[in-house]
Order: sequence, then C-alpha cells, then structure tokens
Amino acid sequence: MTRSNPALRTLTLLAACAALVAGAAEAADEKAAKNPTVTIKTSMGDITAELFADKAPASTKNFIEYAESGYYDGTVFHRVIPNFMIQGGGLDAELNPKPGLRGSIENEADNGLTNDRGTLAMARTSAPDSATSQFFINVKDNAFLNHKNKSPAGYGYAVFGKVTGGMDVVDKIKEVPTGNRGMHQDVPSEPVTIESVTVAK
Repeated sequence: MTRSNPALRTLTLLAACAALVAGAAEAADEKAAKNPTVTIKTSMGDITAELFADKAPASTKNFIEYAESGYYDGTVFHRVIPNFMIQGGGLDAELNPKPGLRGSIENEADNGLTNDRGTLAMARTSAPDSATSQFFINVKDNAFLNHKNKSPAGYGYAVFGKVTGGMDVVDKIKEVPTGNRGMHQDVPSEPVTIESVTVAK
C-alpha cells in the first residue's frame, strides 16, 4: 500500500488556497471594473462617487448618459436640507428646467442598497417609475426612503452610487443658507452650481 506524503498534501492544500484567493481577487477586480467612477465638479468643490452598475444598471446608465451629454453642466443643487439631503441635476440657477430631459426610468429601489449617508439616489415624484435626471446625496442615514414593498407608497428611492471623495464638500453644501423662491422651498440663497460631471475612463 502506498502511503500518502504529508508534505505533498500540504503543498496541494496551499495551492488550492492560493487558487481560491486569486479567484476571489479576480472577481473583486471584475466587479470594480464594472462600476464606473464620476467626478461632480461644483462651485464649492469636487465630489467623486462610485456608481453601482452591478446593482443599479438602469440608474447608472441613465446618470452616465446625462453626464456625458453635458446635461448636468450649469444645473444647481436647488433643494438643500441640512439633516436630510442635497438635490440637484435638473434646474438652472433661475430654477428653470434645463432643456433636453429624456424619459423616465425604472425604479431600482429593490436592489438591496440603502439610503445611507453619502449615497446617491434618484429623485422622483410620487410615482415610483418617474425618475429622470435629478438625483440627491443623502447627508444622513435615511432609512424611511428605503424599499419596503411594491406599493407606490412603499417602493422607495433607488440608490445607485456612493461618495468616495469630497464628502466634506457635500457637508459644506448642506450648510448653505436657504429660503423659498416661488414654488420652490429650501433653495440656496446663492446658487451651488454643478459645473460638470465627468466619467473616469
């Protein structure tokens, strides 16, 4: 009878472990490669974010298409609430809707992502599938915005990204003085402009 070699068994186990680690690293690299990074250049500083193309493909594609078309250039954060979120991406400094708006997209709020501090989510009306260009950045954990069920009231707001740099800029924006202008509330007294949104290549 041939006796097994302990040294050979150890080498085989080490090789198997190395293969598993390499496979996990490769999978992580592939996931990272699928998730694009964007820079939101504002009049108060730059914000960088990872977009979760793996979990929110429709929202990510929509955001990138608006960004690459230049649609966000010159829009403002028109709604700023210090203990809630900052919202922008659809109005100019005079609070006029920017021309070139495209159709609404599917609500992806049931993707398992939650409206935690620093996440980007799609703004919408009371209709679940009504998001277009506008988005918001949560400045605190807003669990009440998360998906609960398929009803219009419980569908939630789709998270599609997270700030990876410039959260200090987000915090500066949330503290700007605000007031009411016409039908709009919580409008910064001085415009906070989105100068550009660029996608890393």
